Amino acid sequence: MNEQENARLERLLEEIQKPARYIGGEMNAVSKDWAAVRSRFAFCFPDTYDIGMSHLGMKILYYLINQRPDALCERVFMPAADMADRMREEKIPLFGLESRHSLNEFDIVGFTLQYEMSYTNILEMLDLGRIAILAKDRPEEAPIVVAGGPCAFNPEPLAPFVDAFMIGDGEDVMHELIDVIRDGREARLSRKDIFRNLAKLEGVYVPSLYDVSYNPDGTLRSFAPNDPAAPGTVRKRVVKDLSGAVYPENIPVPYTEIVHDRMVLEIMRGCTRGCRFCQAGMLYRPVRERSMDRLLELADKLQQSTGYEEMSLSSLSSGDYPYLAELIQALMDRYKEKRVSVSLPSMRIDNIVKQSLEETQQVKRSGLTLAPEAGTQRLRDVINKGVTEEDLIRAVTDAFECGWSSVKLYFMMGLPTETDEDLMGIGHLAKKVVDAYYAVPKEKRSKNGVKVTASASVFVPKPFTPFQWAPQDTIDQVHEKQSKLRQYLKIKCVNFNWHESQLSMLEACVSRGDRRMGDVIYAAWKRGCRLDSWNEHFKYESWLAAFADCGLTPDFYAYRERPYEELLPWQFIDAGVSQDYLKRENEKAKKTQTTRDCRRGCNGCGLHTWGVCGWVNDPPLRDTDKASAPLFD
Repeated sequence: MNEQENARLERLLEEIQKPARYIGGEMNAVSKDWAAVRSRFAFCFPDTYDIGMSHLGMKILYYLINQRPDALCERVFMPAADMADRMREEKIPLFGLESRHSLNEFDIVGFTLQYEMSYTNILEMLDLGRIAILAKDRPEEAPIVVAGGPCAFNPEPLAPFVDAFMIGDGEDVMHELIDVIRDGREARLSRKDIFRNLAKLEGVYVPSLYDVSYNPDGTLRSFAPNDPAAPGTVRKRVVKDLSGAVYPENIPVPYTEIVHDRMVLEIMRGCTRGCRFCQAGMLYRPVRERSMDRLLELADKLQQSTGYEEMSLSSLSSGDYPYLAELIQALMDRYKEKRVSVSLPSMRIDNIVKQSLEETQQVKRSGLTLAPEAGTQRLRDVINKGVTEEDLIRAVTDAFECGWSSVKLYFMMGLPTETDEDLMGIGHLAKKVVDAYYAVPKEKRSKNGVKVTASASVFVPKPFTPFQWAPQDTIDQVHEKQSKLRQYLKIKCVNFNWHESQLSMLEACVSRGDRRMGDVIYAAWKRGCRLDSWNEHFKYESWLAAFADCGLTPDFYAYRERPYEELLPWQFIDAGVSQDYLKRENEKAKKTQTTRDCRRGCNGCGLHTWGVCGWVNDPPLRDTDKASAPLFD
């Protein structure tokens, strides 16, 4: 950004909402001399500062890259609509917060893919950053655009825009990717030669080195490399030792309020439960735990470097951490006098630890969030949730006896085999939770009265899950079910929230889309779509017009059940969990058969062939007072 552009930006910051999103300079932000480094990485979060600054992955990679003396990493966020419009009017490019260098001045521009409905934001950010949106249009000197994160496990909808994807744990591949691009630039290699070298890295997919073709019915006919440097299968990267992995000891502390304004401890990664709808539970296998000593060390450093008064324990299933009670006790003993509270994320309802609840409410009591997912035991068995109604009532009773009065219950509608009885079951469960509060003796329960919030999202079939072949409910079906749930949840002390069905339909299209979905995303962006996950900016009719522009229909991607023999757009990626295992799980779901927790013994998901799964020898399910079994051979 030149002096004139910077001066215009300074004037603009006086006119727009929440200027603190764009000024940088926060405590613990890292500013480096551009001339003193060999690699300049722009970490781009395709949503606003408020959301992006809450993302743990960004903090990890920002810290990791900036630990290198030869590299720098700066943060870039999607501007809010008012700022984006004014930047175009004033001809101000999108920039890194730390130095205000334009996006097109960086060597590498990396996007994290957390949610499919942020994809138009990626195009908007590239355009604002003066980078050609289509990868094929970028000149030799242009930054190399990369992407990673959970949504990268189906990279095809973004293949026209991204030069290379990182599949799996970013900590494990980031240094290698930076080195290959730096060495290629310094050796004056062509972009294509750099891409060839990137494709040789395990866990890196370069779309331009692959060709696709389609059958007359629109299904995928073939997917194959067009260059010998590109592998036929791209295998995800896995951080094996989580305790030894890089984790930030300080993080930028924002000037303005963000969604999750607190320090976060990732206590474990992965999940052994095997819920059949859960993409993260499949993608982040195997389970890896941080040692309690390492977590306490990180907690001390983060608290000292940030001054935060709230700490959150993060993982997919925190109740499965073998030392949860001991960890919470140790954290409360350390920080009680400093009035630092400890909060737990959404918990499985079969492993709420009453002692942990009692400890965490000593400083500050937050709401309790539980996820039954389905209203009947039959449907919970279909999805392999592995919890019962008795588990739920026991969990909320424990919480009410500890003084909690606010409970959030998460459900999904539209799950495979769902019936009206399953929907009615949601109402019955919510009523039983209210009754559980009043069953607690008056002297133990909160005087604030009980508040139960039941939220029902729309099931979205995701790649690499047993339900990846399943159709989604149509919008009309979803509306009918939402209407029924409104009736079933007309219960005193119960509030009902639901998700936008149109947005969920588009999420299903993109999550299971092929490379042609990139054309739809591009057409939608050209029609003004951006910030699609924000209700005030979502343009459903423009998305439908974009499908028509491309000669495609949402029905093909969202509502069609896919046969096992169909070639799936993401099938060239090895996520560790085999297609055969996913098929077996899908068939068991149809028969209402459950699968045991991996901690009770190996279920043959495929990871054992990698030599990284610690449950192949049928170890017993661990109690919190037992030592951890080795997770790796």
